[in-house]
Amino acid sequence: MSARNANPLKVSLLKHIHKLIDCLVNIRDESGEFLMTLEDGRVIDTKGWNDWEWTHGIGLYGLLKYHEITGDKDALEISLAWFKERFEIGTTKNVNTMSPLLTAAYLHEAKNADFLVHMDSWAEWVMYDMPRTEEGGLQHITYLVVNHQQLWDDTLMMTVLPLAKIGLVLDRPRYVEEAKRQFLLHIKYLQDIQTGLWFHGWTFDGRHHFGKARWGRGNCWITVAIPDFIEMLKLSETDGIRQYLVTSLVAQIDALVKLQNQATGLWHTILDDETSYLESSCTAGFAYGILKALRLRLLPKEERYMDSAKKAIQGVLANITPEGELKLVSFGTPVFDDIEEYKKIPLTSMPYGQSLALLALTEYLRTFV
Repeated sequence: MSARNANPLKVSLLKHIHKLIDCLVNIRDESGEFLMTLEDGRVIDTKGWNDWEWTHGIGLYGLLKYHEITGDKDALEISLAWFKERFEIGTTKNVNTMSPLLTAAYLHEAKNADFLVHMDSWAEWVMYDMPRTEEGGLQHITYLVVNHQQLWDDTLMMTVLPLAKIGLVLDRPRYVEEAKRQFLLHIKYLQDIQTGLWFHGWTFDGRHHFGKARWGRGNCWITVAIPDFIEMLKLSETDGIRQYLVTSLVAQIDALVKLQNQATGLWHTILDDETSYLESSCTAGFAYGILKALRLRLLPKEERYMDSAKKAIQGVLANITPEGELKLVSFGTPVFDDIEEYKKIPLTSMPYGQSLALLALTEYLRTFV
């Protein structure tokens, strides 16, 4: 088939994706505003590409998914180069720095690299040395804060998915079973039974949800993680864990569809607070999760779900600059006691914004084109 007969929507999406990738690896923190200084003097660049934090882990995952679907060699080479440089330097183990190990496990499985030693070291740390909350939850320990007795919704994406994948690749069922348990435990304490949405955080120290924020990006990690987890483990339709996860996911998505801004296709950073700003990275995550849930038949192919996903895709596309930068992306956000604090988080281009857009457009390419 000649190039002139190519599907114009596919051609347009591929152009957007290539620009997103270019911007992903060339983002710079020119002002130094988004640098993280540690007690030992290290400075972590959470915005630029050449460092090690959850922001980079999500970026790598987007590159992986794009490579899996299209065979794009540049996406693979960028990822392999990142791991080569970072593994030579090393970093502190925490809930967020675990996130790149998800992509590492996939690359190792595909025999693109040998990451056996690294996978073993990191997964063993999660299983036996990572701080725990009551009931054995994975405590959301970061570079700067131990977050004593706290569960955050981000943890399932950043640590639990990597643990499960490493368990499959290394044939260590105990990792997989622990990952299942963490999903159930996080649902137990973080999903709001009244709305179906997820609270950002829970603490056993006082037993409360802080400011009870139903925060956009925190929720999108769930919309992404549950379909990916079910697919990763190849859970059958009769599997009890799968059925439980699906009911959780559907409850969340049903709530999301009702809260989507119809004019833009975006969601607010506080999902049920229209006075909070519209945010594009969570929108991209929701688009990916809903599209994938439809493809995996975790959701029925009802018009309300399909329309919501398409509106979200259009909202994401409308916020990609000609240079490939996804706009309206909120910076990294801790759990706050006051919802008003979420509204003060600055908007800036970030690797995870680029990658969530990459995930959404790649899934859209696969599902509807």
